[in-house]
Amino acid sequence: MTPNKKSETGRQKRILIIDDHPMMREGLIQLVKKEPDLIVCGEAGDAQEGLKKIEACKPDLVLTDVTFPGKSGLELLKDIQIMHPGLLVLVISMHDESFYAERVLRAGGRGYIMKRENGKKLMEAIRHVLAGKIYLSEKMSARIVELFSTGRNEAGKSAVETLTDREFELFQLIGRGLNTSQMANHLHVSPKTIEVHRANIKAKLKLKTAAELLLYAVRWEESGRSC
Repeated sequence: MTPNKKSETGRQKRILIIDDHPMMREGLIQLVKKEPDLIVCGEAGDAQEGLKKIEACKPDLVLTDVTFPGKSGLELLKDIQIMHPGLLVLVISMHDESFYAERVLRAGGRGYIMKRENGKKLMEAIRHVLAGKIYLSEKMSARIVELFSTGRNEAGKSAVETLTDREFELFQLIGRGLNTSQMANHLHVSPKTIEVHRANIKAKLKLKTAAELLLYAVRWEESGRSC
């Protein structure tokens, strides 16, 4: 791990924290405060506020969750890369890395760490990303390397992993009990678009009815893992 001292330029690295749980944000702030070469330049409770804070705070690194009310964390990652190309983003989430990590990297994130990890491991991840490297657990790193080296994009994946990011976002909303109208409002698309996505999801998951899809999505949400 990089020694706990200021960077070669003498400037503390600026960290912006985006998480919809106030206690989680406060915990992260306290961890960062212990590091003399790091400083928290701002915090936000949702994706929209996060984008505004990025503009105002000019962070070196964004620490963010992957799920938010109102906007997908994956969409936030894509927006950050469009609006602030090259900005470093480390995702810290309770969700299983075996499913989310690859999507995070595809969306422009530079690393993924589970919230269950301790503070020492988080600091290691932060410094790894600030050094311009990708951070993943050893297990996930091996899996990603294998996928890219063998060129396998679909083989070995669960059915849910074959969904596009937008289909997966809709799948999550189905699992949370939202109806077509609510999902359309949430994603700012038409109900017809929702139905098209729903049909594609059923086809990919090999499900015949809306009831089967609802049950599958609810079970997936409850388990927090791919089925």
